[in-house]
Amino acid sequence: MSRNVILYIAMSLDGYIARKNGDVDWLEGDGSEPDEDIGYDEFYGSVDTVIMGRKTYDQILTFGEYPYKGTRGYVYTSEKRDNNEDVEFTDENVEDLIGKLKRENGRDVWIIGGAGLIDDFIKKDLIDEYFISVIPCVLGEGISLFKDKNPEIKLKLLKNETVNGIAMLHYAKR
Repeated sequence: MSRNVILYIAMSLDGYIARKNGDVDWLEGDGSEPDEDIGYDEFYGSVDTVIMGRKTYDQILTFGEYPYKGTRGYVYTSEKRDNNEDVEFTDENVEDLIGKLKRENGRDVWIIGGAGLIDDFIKKDLIDEYFISVIPCVLGEGISLFKDKNPEIKLKLLKNETVNGIAMLHYAKR
């Protein structure tokens, strides 16, 4: 079974994944189905490796305990930090890391964020599937999901559904 690299992320209708200051306080549905399952647990059960940037990692820790215990974690940073039981800090070339992970047995790999790391993965065409939840909100400004000068990547829509006003789109590379 081959492992897929999956971008699973939410963005505003105008394409932002966070406010300029990194806040994600707007990440909510329209209230029409507040208790409806959006499929996160099912998705999370399909991955065993998470990859994120340092700012995303630091922000996650402000919410409390590290939420991805039991997965293999990589945090991209140019800062020198000591690894811990949850994550390995790295500045390894993303193509080398993904090549190594794809040669190993395991479940899928989740690219969590942030924008700079995602941009690197997009520009190197390393993402196999895109799960993008479009939040019913126009932010007007913030941190964009897609940067300039991306390669053309043709996708196939695998599934779309709406839960609590959130348009959930699942694409795979064709």
